[in-house]
Parts: sequence; C-alpha cells; structure tokens
Amino acid sequence: MELNDRSLPVLSPEEVRILGCLVEKELITPDNYPLTLNALLAACNQKSSRDPVVEYNASTVEQGLQSLKERGFVRSVSGAEHRVPKFKHDVPFMLRLNPAQTAVLTVLMLRGPQTVGEIRGRSDRMYSFDSLDEVASALADLKDLSGRKLVMELERLPGTKEPRFAHLLCGNEGIATVTAAETGRSSGAGRGEELAALRDEVQKLRDEVASLRVELIEFRNQFD
Repeated sequence: MELNDRSLPVLSPEEVRILGCLVEKELITPDNYPLTLNALLAACNQKSSRDPVVEYNASTVEQGLQSLKERGFVRSVSGAEHRVPKFKHDVPFMLRLNPAQTAVLTVLMLRGPQTVGEIRGRSDRMYSFDSLDEVASALADLKDLSGRKLVMELERLPGTKEPRFAHLLCGNEGIATVTAAETGRSSGAGRGEELAALRDEVQKLRDEVASLRVELIEFRNQFD
C-alpha cells in the first residue's frame, strides 16, 4: 500500500542499505536486475560507494527483505524465467518520487550525508543532473514532499563551507547517530574524501568483477 501524505517509514539501517542497493543496481546495471540474494548481499557489502562499509551475512539481508516485503517496499520475483528468487523494489511508488528525487535519496541512503556537489557527482550513473540548482531543487522537494520530510539539512561541520543533507528514513535517532559520526571524523574529512574518491575509481571495477563472478557461479549451479 502506498504511504499517505503524513506517514513516513522508520526503517532500520539494514533496510535502508538493502533498498538503496536495489535502486542503485536497477539504475546502473539494469541487465542484472532484479537481484538474487547473493547479488544483493554483495551489493550491500561493497567497499566502494558505501558509507558506512558493512559486512552483512545472508541472514541479515533475508530478515531485512522480509520486513520490507511486509511493508510494501520490496517484491520477490519467481517463475520459469527465474531459477532462483529475485528481488525488486517499489521505492518511487511508495514514496512518490520522480527520477531526480529517487537518485538523490539513493545517494544519501548509500553514502551518508552529502553536499549538493557531492550528490551531483555521485549520482551521475543513476540520473544526469544539468546543474547544482537542479540537485538543490530535488532536495527542497524531499524536505517537504506532500507534507512528508524525507531529508534534512545538517549543521555545518567545523572547517566546512557547504552544508550536508541526510535522509530521514531511519528517523531522528538515525540522524543523531549520523551527526555524532560526522562530528567525530570531521578533522580528517578532507583528506578522507580525497582518498575515498581515489579508492572509488579502483574499487568500481573490482565490484563489477565480483558481481559478474556471483552471476557466473549462480549460472553454473543451475547445471550441477
């Protein structure tokens, strides 16, 4: 069921990661979507384009999927064309998002608080924003989308010039956790971001290879 104007889901960090991965993979690797459990687990545990980096096990992802299915955010797909169950999301429908808003929210779900410039640069494979103003417009909509607040602007960290934005899918407790983590690492944020950007470029190829390996193993298993 679609959410009404005033309701807002309060999801766990695990559920947010799962949803973010499903949206991301649909947009950047549509040929491999919907995702199997193994492919989704690999996406959740990626080392690049993720903050925080996690090490979920299959049970954690299965529990998150079950909860999201019960709330209407995820559907399982099966049938003759799918030898193993696969999963797809209904995020835009449930939250009533357009493509630009979906891309912005997905970046925040997968990478934590971001500036307008970071969102534009890190969403380019999901949606092509023509300008920073277009990103800012999508953020403004998400801050008040039919009476529902899906993102908020955070206080600027010491030594930073640009404000960051965070999603509210985990509620106020999630924002408090994020703020504490951001404050604790603010002194090394600049150097850390530069290093993360370099690692991203290298790791993207590794993640793509890992995803292909998972698909190959699953394909071989069909004939064992």
